[in-house]
Amino acid sequence: MSTFEILMPKMGESVEEATITKWFVSVGDKIEEDDVLLEIATDKVDSEIPSPVAGTVKEILYETDALVAVGKPVAIIALEGEDSDDSDNEVSAEENIEESVNKVIEENTSSEAPDFSKSDRFYSPLVKSIAKEEGISLSELDSIKGTGKDNRVTKEDILNYVNNRGKSEAKVEKAAQPVKAEQPKSAPAAAQVATPQRPPVSIGAEDDIVEMDRMRKIIADHMVMSKQVSPHVTAVVEVDMTNIVLWRNKNKVAFQEKYGEKITFTPIFFEAVAKALRDFPGINASVDGDKIIYRKNVNIGMAVALPSGNLIVPVVKQADHKNLPGLAADVNRLAGLARNNKLSPDDIQGGTFTITNFGSFKNIIGTPIINQPQVAILATGSIEKKPAVIETPTGDVIAIRHKMFLSISYDHRIVDGALGGNFVRRVGDYLEEFDINRTI
Repeated sequence: MSTFEILMPKMGESVEEATITKWFVSVGDKIEEDDVLLEIATDKVDSEIPSPVAGTVKEILYETDALVAVGKPVAIIALEGEDSDDSDNEVSAEENIEESVNKVIEENTSSEAPDFSKSDRFYSPLVKSIAKEEGISLSELDSIKGTGKDNRVTKEDILNYVNNRGKSEAKVEKAAQPVKAEQPKSAPAAAQVATPQRPPVSIGAEDDIVEMDRMRKIIADHMVMSKQVSPHVTAVVEVDMTNIVLWRNKNKVAFQEKYGEKITFTPIFFEAVAKALRDFPGINASVDGDKIIYRKNVNIGMAVALPSGNLIVPVVKQADHKNLPGLAADVNRLAGLARNNKLSPDDIQGGTFTITNFGSFKNIIGTPIINQPQVAILATGSIEKKPAVIETPTGDVIAIRHKMFLSISYDHRIVDGALGGNFVRRVGDYLEEFDINRTI
């Protein structure tokens, strides 16, 4: 009977490892194709992994909470109805080579390699292997700041440490040299900036202490990183939403009967933003060092609040190619999947711009944080009735209008005030120009 290896899937471009959070099967269980085997978590998304084959679970290679590198086997399925002389040794040639290389590395370094098991921290086999290859001591490894789950050291963390270790040693050696008599009176401003330290927090006897869940830790790290990477600037415009409000109130029942979808304000926002992103491609971009990447596709993400209180950002792909019913269908589908924790890795990948709706919480305005590596994010406030001055052929009059604030936070490294301000104003113009007689 032949076997089939279940490999840890790649859950996004930058994801190199994932944590097994739950097994749905045990050794000896019979499974059908597409039965869910396990649930995994990355810094991008939680996802259930189905079996691509039918058979019997022969072996589970990692326990719950194990951190596994992408491409590594996590389970072995015995296939039914197929004979093989090598049923216990069906491993790809590439896997055999990789295991052989790792074995040689371990044999050659075992006499001098540090015993990482003495550490209180958890290190994945991949991280330990890199540490041994690079001659990193246990104390060095313990000093590396981890960005993974529960502050674990990831592959990227240790590789960044290795790349910068030589530079750090060079700086130390240079500092040890005799100091010349003439020195600058002050160091450059950038060198004087110290890493901010967290202030001490006092805890009262009646205070409750609750540890952040995994997703909240990821969100917190992502928000801090974004503020450190991008100088944020916010611009605000007020938009007259009267035509849109009246049109939606008039057509929402007929729209749902015709397309089977509820029409909210969100797809209308997407439509206006997609048009404006085509008008101003400098907003539909990313920064890579000193290079600007102008995105070809207009993929708009929407921040969705989960029942847990956390946020996730599913993405409507190629929003500029879709009509209003198509946008409504995508928005409703993704919002439903997000709230039920059913999003696939592809659903949250590839975003080029993000919209967040403060109005759903009755907030009139906000200053959102950019969703890296994008360069801007738009916030929509609540729609409220206000008195406004209206210009008419017979003179100005005061009337009750439906008003809303739009606020955009943009990355001032590449987006200047003219670009950011003109973009958000263009979005407002498209919303105000919405045809109240538009057919569904």
